[in-house]
Amino acid sequence: MKKLITIIALLVVAFSFAQTDSTTVYKKRVLESMEIDFLMSYYTQDGDNASVTGGIGTEELWDVTPTIVVAYPLNGDAVLTVDVGISSYSSASSSNLDPFDNSGASSGDYDDDDDDDDFGYNRAANGVEGSPWVASSGASAEDVWVGGSIGYSHSSDDRNFIWSSHVSFSAEYDYTSTGIGGSVTKLFNEKNTELTIGGQVYIDFWNPKYPTELDSYLEAGRDLNNGFFQNIDILDQGGNIIDKSGNSGSIWNPENYSLIKDKGRNTYSLSVSFSQILSKRAQGAILFDLVQQQGWLANPMQRVYFADKANFYVGNASSIPNYTSPENKDVFHLADDIERLPDSRLKTPIGIRFNYFINEFLTVRTYYRYYFDNWGVTSHTANIELPIKIGSKFTLYPSFRYYTQTAADYFAPYNEILSTDEFYTSDYDLSAFDANQYGFGVSYTDIFTKAHIWKFGMKSIDLRFHKYDRSTGLTAWIVSGGIKFVMQ
Repeated sequence: MKKLITIIALLVVAFSFAQTDSTTVYKKRVLESMEIDFLMSYYTQDGDNASVTGGIGTEELWDVTPTIVVAYPLNGDAVLTVDVGISSYSSASSSNLDPFDNSGASSGDYDDDDDDDDFGYNRAANGVEGSPWVASSGASAEDVWVGGSIGYSHSSDDRNFIWSSHVSFSAEYDYTSTGIGGSVTKLFNEKNTELTIGGQVYIDFWNPKYPTELDSYLEAGRDLNNGFFQNIDILDQGGNIIDKSGNSGSIWNPENYSLIKDKGRNTYSLSVSFSQILSKRAQGAILFDLVQQQGWLANPMQRVYFADKANFYVGNASSIPNYTSPENKDVFHLADDIERLPDSRLKTPIGIRFNYFINEFLTVRTYYRYYFDNWGVTSHTANIELPIKIGSKFTLYPSFRYYTQTAADYFAPYNEILSTDEFYTSDYDLSAFDANQYGFGVSYTDIFTKAHIWKFGMKSIDLRFHKYDRSTGLTAWIVSGGIKFVMQ
């Protein structure tokens, strides 16, 4: 009898261990092995409403952004993700922060130390001129943005609860940003229902750069006979050289201009998404965000011009009548001030997503978003994508996106702002406009990862093309692609 009890006890223990073993072995891992994504995009645009030159001028820009994303499984439940990217760009409009750099920069005793005081005599000797339609060779003509983030996510044993967190950092010519965020996701109803709540905080700082004529004006103590303007002729609207010692009504006097004092910008966001599988073929989702921004929300690089102030220029007097035309290559309108905007902004986007599986070859993905904020901007976004499966490995992605928005309360075009206004901008991103985006993509997926590089198997290749047209005249192209490898 004792032997029988002993045998039964051993069988029970063995069965218990077998069950524990089985759970450990067969519980599906969140990520089976390390994955690496190599991403690259090229963006180019052009238009006629550069905000750096007050709402007119070339918007020509190109940008190349290589990025690498590494997802590493720490164990069966947790994944560490590292995302690092570099963006190198050249911007014709940003270069015109100093539009006069085309002439004086080439003089022999120019020391290229980014100090406007060096430019006065040399530029006058070489003939100072600039134009919002010609890219200068200023320090902001090219820039490099670098950024990265580290994220961690953890799933419960039943995979019905997921929490994640991340930290990020980025820096460029005149701006740095540090961020932290996290989210929790709960799956219900046999994973047919999903609720996600997330939050993020970004603490940003300006290293402000100002339009060169305004910056130099303060450096010279508001005296047009000193510093940068000492040996430079200033012209009135009729092309006549002004007396720089005249009264305040007859000379260029940007009296509204001052340096920014609050160099911080903080952003706080709360996101909620609810998705539901509606049937075997349909899935829907509702998305809600609340974004609060505080601090210096304007851009110190962006000029504004007042309609109730006289206009003054530097350059070729005969080009003044054609100032707003791309034919103007050699005269520049001196700014009245920089963009001024409220120090707080509340943004609220609400979105709906609906996907429908038609058959094994075609799926319809749709998205609509309504947006409003306390600056007077409201917008509508509608997007449709039609993934078309070609064979077992290739998928095509034709898409179309329509966007429309109203203007912010503080927007006015070039030379239409009033100096008595508290806030103002000529940034066409805050104007009323419509936009269309046409896209096409192709994806190759090999779940067996037959192609290898060292210990990594190639899982997928994606390539996308998008063309963007805005009713203001801005046009843009973006080409993006990615290759995903899985460690084996």
